[in-house]
Amino acid sequence: MRSLKKFYFALAALNTLATIWYASYLFFFLRDKFHFGNRENLWVSALYGLVYIPAAVQCGKFAQRRGFITSLKVGFGGLTLAMILGALLKGSVFGNLIALVAYTVALLFIWPALEALVSENETQAGVQHNVGIYNCTWASGAAIAYFMGGGLYDKLGDKAVFILPAIIFALQFAIAVWLGQKKSKAVPNIEHTSTIAPHPEETAFHQKIPPKRFLQMAWLANPFAYVGINTVIAVMPGVGNKLGLSPTRVGLFCSVWWFARLATFALLWQWRGWHYKFRWLLASFIMLIGSFMLLLLTTNLALIVFAQLFFGFAVGLIYYSSLFYSMDVGGETQGEHGGLHEAAIGVGVFAGPAVGAAALQWLPARSGSGVFAVSVLLMCGLAGLIWLRLKKT
Repeated sequence: MRSLKKFYFALAALNTLATIWYASYLFFFLRDKFHFGNRENLWVSALYGLVYIPAAVQCGKFAQRRGFITSLKVGFGGLTLAMILGALLKGSVFGNLIALVAYTVALLFIWPALEALVSENETQAGVQHNVGIYNCTWASGAAIAYFMGGGLYDKLGDKAVFILPAIIFALQFAIAVWLGQKKSKAVPNIEHTSTIAPHPEETAFHQKIPPKRFLQMAWLANPFAYVGINTVIAVMPGVGNKLGLSPTRVGLFCSVWWFARLATFALLWQWRGWHYKFRWLLASFIMLIGSFMLLLLTTNLALIVFAQLFFGFAVGLIYYSSLFYSMDVGGETQGEHGGLHEAAIGVGVFAGPAVGAAALQWLPARSGSGVFAVSVLLMCGLAGLIWLRLKKT
């Protein structure tokens, strides 16, 4: 039912708010509680990504087969329990890792299902419109959460990391139960009916590159965007230490790229001139590499803010491309396509922090080794993107 879609968007915003408070400020908690530095936080982020990949694939299949609302209920219930577990085991490093693994698996029951629900039974125009709203909705929640999160962490400590997210997840579970009742009464078994398969828009057929190649290129680029994103998030406590910033000030000055990504989503939603244009994807990838290096290597706060503007635009266009082409070129199994989209994200979530952590492990005397190692990885991704573009078949 289209009348229920506003609730799906609300769930996306609420879920992002809670997940950013946990998944971003957990690294500040680990720094303050267990004296974790960049290397340790990057290994934790790599663990998150390692679990994320298979969970995304399997949870996407679960959502497609068992129903999207059912998947939401499992996910929100699991996230609530994971946060309670984290609060109970917060004094143990191993306990925190167990809670993080549980959180990651539960989380992947949600995103593929939400991505499918916002496009379910929509026309081509409806898919494009709803994907735009969806991206702006969750990105708004992410930007606000990171902006506020530092202040909440300074005031509430670990309660901001575990208890506040648990409350929000529990509320979302209740909403998902209510949505299941509303949906089943209005249209019996609607989750198991065929969705309207979107077809590539007309622009796609006037390019030298076939539509599926754009999907492949976007799926290649998106993990590398998350290589940058999750490396930045994991080392942000270290950046705060380097600049003498409290968590509150980190939230204020280092949330710029989150808002830049939101602005990019809004722009790309309304302006469609970037659809099926390789030059936009290429420019964003180059911008990703340059802004990533500047953001993490400079000690000038003004330059850090400046770099975030370009970083936010780059990751925004790459992410939007991946999701848009998945929905525009993808087939009827939108839950499974959503799972593959999230699995690709997981590859980047793992690879970036793992490479950065390994570099710091092997070259501990060189503080910038992690940044340079991840930058080389991003350059490899750029080479892969160009190769895929030039590939004949």
